[in-house]
Amino acid sequence: MQRSIYLDHAATTKVDERVIQKMLPYFSDIYGNANSQHFYGRKAQKALDEARDQIAQIIGANPSEVYFTSGGTEADNWAVCGLARANSTKGKHIITTKIEHAAIFGACKTLEKEGYEVTYVDVNEDGIVDLAKLESAIRQDTVLITCMYANNEIGTIQPIERIVEIAKKHKVIFFTDAVQAIPVMNINVKQVGVDAMAFSSHKFNGPKGVGVLYLRNGVKISNIISGGHQERTRRGGTSNVAGAVGMAEALRLNRLTLEQDVEYIRSLRDLFVSRVQNEIPFAKYNGHPQLRVPGNADFSFEFIEGESILFSLDLEGIAVSSGSACSSGSLEPSHVLLAIGVEEAVAHGSIRFSFGKENTVEEVNYVVDKLKQIVERLRMMSPLYKVESKTTKC
Repeated sequence: MQRSIYLDHAATTKVDERVIQKMLPYFSDIYGNANSQHFYGRKAQKALDEARDQIAQIIGANPSEVYFTSGGTEADNWAVCGLARANSTKGKHIITTKIEHAAIFGACKTLEKEGYEVTYVDVNEDGIVDLAKLESAIRQDTVLITCMYANNEIGTIQPIERIVEIAKKHKVIFFTDAVQAIPVMNINVKQVGVDAMAFSSHKFNGPKGVGVLYLRNGVKISNIISGGHQERTRRGGTSNVAGAVGMAEALRLNRLTLEQDVEYIRSLRDLFVSRVQNEIPFAKYNGHPQLRVPGNADFSFEFIEGESILFSLDLEGIAVSSGSACSSGSLEPSHVLLAIGVEEAVAHGSIRFSFGKENTVEEVNYVVDKLKQIVERLRMMSPLYKVESKTTKC
């Protein structure tokens, strides 16, 4: 029987069985609409309030600052568009980076059509934002700075606290997409000082379809979903009670073993990286070598296409992600890799391996062994590699 190894934890994670058990009553016994006034609704509302309180406590927020969404993409869009529109009397200039998630770019493009101007700040070869360029980009009409906490592709962690200092110095609102950071970092929003932060349940063994937007009390934001009085009139739509309960439980469980899980996941990643760097030639390790989330290992394999590697690994029962946008139907290489200076041809040969606490050392070694075979086989069919091999031998 073929093996099945999952190395795509940055995309999503398996829902913890304890989370499922916590959610089940809200699909059957406690099924009321939390916005209803009768006792069915009150039971649902109580569960929603408790979930909100628990998440707020874990991230160091007030419950009134926690808003449930359908996930990270909605939270990102709400934050960027809602904050910009609500504070447009100050100006219509936004600052972000060149390596943000598509949800941020999409929101920025929407605002550009509305007359906003967006400055996309450079990052260095490790994917760290250039703080000098970021600060120099601030203008009198700058209304928002948005920068992700940790990159979803190369795993690089940004100096968020320093960016917050810059934003506060210039009295500019700061928002961060922390979808990749929250599962592996114990972030306290008050200590870090962010004005708004987004994260998503399914990245830390919770259910899909539910996320949170943290919004500091006093920060103005416009609604992007109208039609009801849910979420204190901020977001219309029937509350996903089961999802909120599951998200709160998943985050609680995540924090119980966070330190040991992070240490273990990092050890798997480091073993993988060491073997790939020592045993597979022409493999470029993308992102900062240390300042990155513990499970991320993004490699560009020269002279071959990332999709070919991905599909070959898939045939071996190994699930990974392409480091290129090719997998989404585009022929363009990853904007993240281009932003950190990876050549376009090399960027096309990128794969993201993302490890989780369910993986084992034995699985890591098996994957590297298979990867070596696959890369060698694909390169033997590459005329570019044959030329390079001859040049190197000479």
